[in-house]
Amino acid sequence: MASNPTKTAAPTGGLNEKKHDRRSTSSESVSGTAFAEHADRTGTSNQNARLEASKKIANPLAGLSPQRLEAMGEEYAMMAGLTSEEDIRAFRLGARIAGDESNYDLIPELTEREKEVLVRETTHKWSNPPMLYWVVVICSLCAAVQGMDETVVNGAQLFYKDKFGIGTDSQRDTWLLGLVNSAPYLCCAFIGCWLTEPMNRIFGRRGTIFVSCIISAVACFHQAFTNTWWHMFIARFYLGLGIGPKSATTPIFAAECSPPKLRGALVMQWQMWTAFGIMVGYIADLAFYFVPDHGIGLGLNWRLMMGSAMIPAVIVVCLAFLCPESPRWYLSKGRHQDAFGALCRLRFEKVQAARDLFYTHTLLEAEKQAMSGVKKGNRLKELFTVRRNRNAVIASSGLMFMQQFCGVNIIAYYSSAVFRDAGFSDVSALAASLGFGVVNWLFAIPAMYTIDTFGRRNLLLTTFPLMSLFLFFTGFSFWIPEDSKAHIGCIALGIYLFGMVYSPGEGPVPFTYSAEAYPLYIRPIGMSLATATTWFFNFILSITWPRMVTAFKPQGAFGWYAGWNIIGFLFTLFLVPETKGKTLEELDHVFDVPLKKLVRYGADQSLWFFHRGKNGKGMRPTAPSAEMYHGDAERMNEVVSEMGPTSGEQQLGEGEREKRWNKEREREGGIMGRGDAAGKV
Repeated sequence: MASNPTKTAAPTGGLNEKKHDRRSTSSESVSGTAFAEHADRTGTSNQNARLEASKKIANPLAGLSPQRLEAMGEEYAMMAGLTSEEDIRAFRLGARIAGDESNYDLIPELTEREKEVLVRETTHKWSNPPMLYWVVVICSLCAAVQGMDETVVNGAQLFYKDKFGIGTDSQRDTWLLGLVNSAPYLCCAFIGCWLTEPMNRIFGRRGTIFVSCIISAVACFHQAFTNTWWHMFIARFYLGLGIGPKSATTPIFAAECSPPKLRGALVMQWQMWTAFGIMVGYIADLAFYFVPDHGIGLGLNWRLMMGSAMIPAVIVVCLAFLCPESPRWYLSKGRHQDAFGALCRLRFEKVQAARDLFYTHTLLEAEKQAMSGVKKGNRLKELFTVRRNRNAVIASSGLMFMQQFCGVNIIAYYSSAVFRDAGFSDVSALAASLGFGVVNWLFAIPAMYTIDTFGRRNLLLTTFPLMSLFLFFTGFSFWIPEDSKAHIGCIALGIYLFGMVYSPGEGPVPFTYSAEAYPLYIRPIGMSLATATTWFFNFILSITWPRMVTAFKPQGAFGWYAGWNIIGFLFTLFLVPETKGKTLEELDHVFDVPLKKLVRYGADQSLWFFHRGKNGKGMRPTAPSAEMYHGDAERMNEVVSEMGPTSGEQQLGEGEREKRWNKEREREGGIMGRGDAAGKV
């Protein structure tokens, strides 16, 4: 939970700051230049101050003595109005545990029961009160709502596109079919995602989930009663008002209610149960296929398919307020007693609840310090002007883009049509789509283990080439003669193999990566941008596929997205640093690195991989970090100063300084290519 309190955070200015120092002391500087540089340094200083404050959130209690922690706990309990002797004791001990969880035996005031429960948090992390698992059930149902919202249209469009007069291969009809199917994601990208913050502020986590599921239920019900393509477009468009806030709020709700050691696994449940909802959507399509019309105009079966997605949404609406609200949200509203009451329902002992509440309160105070004096517009600007933030935007938004352009949702939304074009009957196409849903769900389960074991970057570097291979295989299988059994078999095999490698890789990684990539003072804006990115390109993919498969044929359309997976591999190799197991302070070091260093590391890593494969030798390159970079910068100043100026130069340019430094490192045997990826500055 805590980072090393003695570790000093590296400055984020690096060589540029030293360059400013030299310029400001130059005898040739003019007053206007000096003023501009002073303003630049002042702006950088303010940005760095916020980053430093954000780093403190990694361990706001570092270095405090047990006596000081206990006093702080008692002070907080009195301030919060929790004045009973039992509550004051809980906060006194809870604050001490929050600062140092290393040895509970050193706290004699703890009862044996309290010690046992605290130890079991580590040894049996899945041992928790039933109410916590009730929260997990609610969040899982929300994910299932999401999955069904996305996939019931897969089978229903086999019918309604003909009923609505948009079922031909003409340019008009293919674009209109894509527009109708993609309507929720258009709404998510431009409206739904950006409603998340105000809805959470007004309604809370439970309230946002409640309202968004009501919207989803009403929209699904509306879809079942549409009679024209534009009427269906309207119903599906405002479905996005439910999908956007729900998709952003539910993982946050799960994280804020969970114990720290269980948080990652519970947040990962979102992807797994979304995959489950996708599978249930396919089941609904198949179950309602044979329902007769019973005199219903334009058919009944597709209406039941579209309306069935409201069932899990209605269940969530009925159950949402039976679980406690997020304690963190209560704290943000100053409702400390409500927050403590909620945590007591989510933990076995009051000491646990007091520990988590005190620590969360301390984190919120650190966040306020990080965001003090920063307007929302300035935070949006710093998302792109501060290198540490800009690199996070590039990595997270790129992965969110690739989550769509890896091609998974052409299968999720259009697999029944793809299988029918491959020669399947309608029923067989729906059954084959269900098979993909089962594969997608089953292979999402191991992701809870692999994402923290193998790491985000390694999973992507492994799965992107495989996804590309399987999409090429699927597309090229359409060239197999249709009278051959291999035609259908190879197409289905390629799609299933694609689902197997997508589910533990590009499925869970983008949301997990984006949630941890940004410093806390801009994280809400960063996550809104990331989710808006994925929903926007989801819209682009959904609206273009019907026209693309008509123009490019299946071979070219699948080959198009196979090519994007190759681009995704290169993007990950050169621009996506690893974040597995990093504290907030370490993540600042990971992202505050010049892009050319990340690109150079990716190149060295690929060369090392092939070099090792050839002769089994070579040292693994070291991932660059700002701490290493700035440390080398300081050492470079010392070495270059000892070497002295050349050719009468009074000051060396940056290029000459780096050449001298790299020459010195090469002499010492430490440059890249000899095992140290951060050898050059």
